[in-house]
Amino acid sequence: MLVKLLVAGPLAVGKTTLIDAVSETKPWHTEETMTRAGADTDILAGVQDKTTTTVAIDFGRRTMDEDLVLYLFGTPGQKRFRLLWEDVSRGALGALVLVDSRRLGDSFEVMNMLEEQGLSYAVAVNTFPDSPDVPIDTLRVALDLAPTTPLVTCDARDTVSSLHALIALVKHLLLPSIPEVSPC
Repeated sequence: MLVKLLVAGPLAVGKTTLIDAVSETKPWHTEETMTRAGADTDILAGVQDKTTTTVAIDFGRRTMDEDLVLYLFGTPGQKRFRLLWEDVSRGALGALVLVDSRRLGDSFEVMNMLEEQGLSYAVAVNTFPDSPDVPIDTLRVALDLAPTTPLVTCDARDTVSSLHALIALVKHLLLPSIPEVSPC
């Protein structure tokens, strides 16, 4: 089974890094130097040192087992790329939304776009070295996630950690939920 997944999230959250960490092939990137042209639209609060950005997509491939291959499409994090984002999302089964606990509010626009597209998603909190240690239940409430939306932590630089986040998403998308049976 070939599965198209998005790796989505706001600017500078680790989407490119995660795809680099898990792809079994050399990832394809459209990373470009940030210029003054985007300075008025790209909000760099909390990520002032960022110098490059994805301007189209990142692409990677990961074989999970003999029956499952993931095609990972990293999306741009800026609002100005929304039309491209909508095109890339066509045909996707779902998305892994990366969030930064230092900038949770930046993630709502991405989750709203996924919901508008009718795409299911899991959320992975990327743990940066200076990220605060926030309990997962507190993060779930702050992100206003449904109880059924998977929420995990990961280090996008680490292959195993990133694969665990993708596995949480794949289980959410592909394993049928077992309905509760009420006693007669």
